[in-house]
Amino acid sequence: MGFLDNAKDAAEATGRKIGETVEDTKDRIGDKVDEAKADAKVKQAEADVKKAEAERDSTEAKNDYKEQLRD
Repeated sequence: MGFLDNAKDAAEATGRKIGETVEDTKDRIGDKVDEAKADAKVKQAEADVKKAEAERDSTEAKNDYKEQLRD
């Protein structure tokens, strides 16, 4: 009986270890997904800022041109 008990304990320990490894891997993947989402938000915000700056510069150029025509 001792051999069977030892084999059972070893199998249970192996099962727990596999379960922990799967859970850790799942958590790591989730962390990478969260990082990718955060990076995408940052890139979108940077693009929005660049677009707003371009619109501002365009408006300034248009207003400067109109001012020159008035002179």
